[in-house]
Amino acid sequence: MDGAIKTKIMYKAFLSFPQLKEYLTVLLERGLLEHVEDENEYRTTDKGKQFLKMYKEVGQIMFPRAKKAR
Repeated sequence: MDGAIKTKIMYKAFLSFPQLKEYLTVLLERGLLEHVEDENEYRTTDKGKQFLKMYKEVGQIMFPRAKKAR
C-alpha cells in the first residue's frame, strides 16, 4: 500500500500547512488514516477506504448526471 508524506498531501489537496495539520488530526482521531512512523507516511485505513467508497456512492445518488470518478 502506498502512503504519502505531509508535503505531497498538502500540495495535492491545495491546503495550507495549518489546514493540513488540522485535517490530519481529525482523520487520525477518526481512524480514517494511519501514520507509519518508520516511513514518515500517512496511509488510508480500511475504515477510510470504506468511507471514501460510501462518499462516492452518495455523490452518485445526489448528482447522477455528473461524470463518474475514475
